[in-house]
Parts: sequence; structure tokens; C-alpha cells
Amino acid sequence: MSTTPPSQALTADARPGTEQLTTQEGAFAWLHALGPRGRRAFAGAFGGYALDSYDYFTLPLSMVALAAYFGLDSGQTGLFTTVTLVVSAIGGAVAGVAADRFGRVKALMITVITYAVFTVACGFAPNYETLLVFRALQGLGFGGEWAVGAILVAEYASAKHRGRTLGAVQSSWAVGWGLAVVVYTLVFQFVGADLAWRVMFWTGALPALLVLWVRRRVQDAPEAAAEREKSAQKGSFAAIFQPGTAEAPGLLRTTFFAVLLSTGVQGGYYTLATWVPTYLKTERGLSVVGTGGYLTFLISGAFIGYLTGGYLTDKLGRKRNILLFAILSAACILTYANIPSGANTLLLVLGFPLGFCMSAIFSGFGSFLSELYPAAVRGTGQGFTYNTGRAVGAAFPTTVGFLADSWGVGGALVFGAIGYALAALALIGLPETRGKELL
Repeated sequence: MSTTPPSQALTADARPGTEQLTTQEGAFAWLHALGPRGRRAFAGAFGGYALDSYDYFTLPLSMVALAAYFGLDSGQTGLFTTVTLVVSAIGGAVAGVAADRFGRVKALMITVITYAVFTVACGFAPNYETLLVFRALQGLGFGGEWAVGAILVAEYASAKHRGRTLGAVQSSWAVGWGLAVVVYTLVFQFVGADLAWRVMFWTGALPALLVLWVRRRVQDAPEAAAEREKSAQKGSFAAIFQPGTAEAPGLLRTTFFAVLLSTGVQGGYYTLATWVPTYLKTERGLSVVGTGGYLTFLISGAFIGYLTGGYLTDKLGRKRNILLFAILSAACILTYANIPSGANTLLLVLGFPLGFCMSAIFSGFGSFLSELYPAAVRGTGQGFTYNTGRAVGAAFPTTVGFLADSWGVGGALVFGAIGYALAALALIGLPETRGKELL
């Protein structure tokens, strides 16, 4: 009997690293299609991104206490977010190159360790300047984790289910955000504000446990890794900026419009993520527990939005899903920021659609950006475009911080709607990639 393995030609239901073919349908068909190794990769990426989110939100949730402790104005507090996101562009680009040259799993572990170490360090900061430096360094790991984890899972996922699979990974952001709100509510209820913000940062050590598991249980998708190893251009920045010719299309146009798309979506998102807690406490007069209750609606909407957006990006296509939710997110921001004083019940109710729309737009990012680049530079392209968008989009929260002194936080939040208009514009220059196989 021949011992030659059967051909590994890839179909929409047979992906690298799956030990069996599957044609199952149903709500969890995407999970079955990953196969055992793919599901372990999914668990590692999901956990890494959830804890990435948790560590990120330790700052916005503690912002009021930090401002009081160090005597900061709105511009200075907004700068925390800006430096995190700007440095994340460096971290994301470096992590993307590392993922292409050394493998997805190794790069994933490095990013998780980096953001965990510097989140804990923030809790020991003696002054504003030191905290700013530690927060910037946390951005190195924060910037790279999502791009690396998304590619790791995308290379296991079938083309048919890739949007839903990556949307599920993206939903872990809401899980981490929700966990951060729960811990914030408990810590600030039982610990004085001057110490509570430090405790929040110290809990950022949790991701170290995940690294131990990933190191033992997760590996790169074999076929995609083999394809990457064959290329002399793996991890090349020059390749993603190569202009097109008559014979070859090049990637420069793709990179430019992918950065613009990422800038718009993340500019709008981080405006809200950074300033809504402050808005609820300072302009709506909510207590710590009250703020947590309102954020529960926002985060619940976000979690369902990630899952729904993942489904729609497979059904409608990558571009249509992003366009739909860019329009809806801008409308939600304008409505949320202009709710009359005293109408806090309406504020509570509208938190759900706001969280839903601003998260559903992200669900297609993992699959879309992965599909725009070949295997040899997939990490480089996705890491650079996603995180450069973060860095440029970081100007939005800072702008809101400076405008808040004269416009109020609620009025300044409207600035975030501009980001979603940029995202819609960027779609003009990008191809539809639904159904594309990855090698």
C-alpha cells in the first residue's frame, strides 16, 4: 500500500493545519472547519487579544483618578492614548516583520509578554513623565498582538468562514474590555483612588499565563508557513511599497488605501473608547458603579457587533460590511453626543447600538487585510497598515482632549465621526477579497 499522503489541494472547507475535511453547516461550522490545530491557534489569538484589550483599558478607566493624582488637564490625559497608539505603529510593524521571518506563534508570544510587562510597570510610575514612557512602551506589544494573532488564525480558516472566524477573534476585545470594567468597578469601590489606578495596572500581569500555554500548544499553519519560507522577500517592507507595472500589479496602492481605511476606523473607535468613560463621569455625573452600568450596555453591543459583523462580512463582502457600519457608526456618534441633559435613560439605551456599530466594522479587518497580501509579506503588510492607522488615528483622541476644554467632551466626541467618513472613502481604492484562498 502506498504511504504517499493525498494531495493537499485547498478548497473552501480544507485549510492548512486541519486534520480533516469538513462540510458541516450551522452556527459553529467555522469552528469545526479550523480543525484541532486551528482551534488551538484560535484560542491563543482570542486569549491574547482579550488580554490586550484588558491591558489597554486599564488606562481609560483610570483616567479621572490619574488626572486628579498628577494634576493633569484634558490635553495631557489625551496624550496617554496618543503615545500608546503612535508607538503601537512601530510595534505592529516590527511584529509583522517578525511574524513573516520567524513565524506567527513566536511573534505572538513576544507581543503578549511586552504589553504585559509594561502595563505592570505603569503601576509603579512615580510621575506623569514616567507613566507616559511606560505607556508608550506598552504600545510596542499592544500594536503587534492583533495583527499577528489575526494572521495566525486566518491561515487556518476556510475562505467560506474566514470573516466569521476572524470576527469571533475580534469579539475577544469586548471580552477583555468587559473584564476590565468589572475589575475597575471592584477595585475603585474597595481601594482609595490614589492607589486604585496602580492596582488596575498591576492586574495587567495576567497575560503571562497565556504565554506559557501558547508556547506548548500552538503552532503556525504548516502549508502557509512552507509557502512563506520559499519567498526571498519574506518580511520585506520594500515589497509592500512596490509600485505596480504593466507586468505586475505591485502593493503600493493597496498599502496606501489600507492605511487610510485603518486610520479612519480606528480614529473614530479610539475617540469613543478613550473619552466615553470620562464623558459619563464628568458631564453626566455618573458614579463609578453607574459608569460601569452604562459601559455594560456599550460592551454588550460591542460583543454582539463583532459576531454579527463577522457573519455579514462573509455574506455581504468585506467592503460592503465596512461601508454599512461606517455610516451607522458616524450616525450613532452624532446621536450619542447630542442627547439632552437629564436624558440618561436614553443614553443607556443608545449605548448598545453605539457599541454594536463601532465594533461590527472591525469584524472584517482581520480577514480583509490578510487577504490583501501574499503569505511572504502578510504579517508585514497587515502589521504596518493596521498599526500605522492606529498611529495616525491617535490624533483623534488628542484632538478631542484639547477641544474638550472649550467644546465639552460630548461636543468634541463628534470629531470621531470624521474618521468613519475617511474609512468609507478608502474603500474606493481597495479590491473585494471575499472567497480568496490564503497560501
